[in-house]
Amino acid sequence: QVQLVESGGRLVQPGDSLRLSCAASGRSFSNYIMAWFRQAPGKEREFVACINRDGERTYYGDSVKGRFTISRDNAKNTVYLQMNSLKPEDTAVYYCAARFGSVLTTTLSEYDYWGQGTQVTVSS
Repeated sequence: QVQLVESGGRLVQPGDSLRLSCAASGRSFSNYIMAWFRQAPGKEREFVACINRDGERTYYGDSVKGRFTISRDNAKNTVYLQMNSLKPEDTAVYYCAARFGSVLTTTLSEYDYWGQGTQVTVSS
């Protein structure tokens, strides 16, 4: 069982940078693939990024490639999302998710645990 708590979301201007954090409580954090999803008003939840158990492999959604970076610190039971060159279309609630296993996936239904979300608003 894993509990996830996101933090770091706030109002920023276009072009700004922001780092989100997801703190995990529970056992065997290093056995979980971690991911970020986001959901904008009136839209479906969208895959953003995922990272494998040892942090050596990552995968990104097309809309954030080259701008966002996912990382993890297993010693701190924490996963991060560094967001650069933010755009208004990045405005969404960002969710952290965990999947027990070893294979990266972008499929929402394959993740076992979810955080409550943190709001990111990009506006001038």
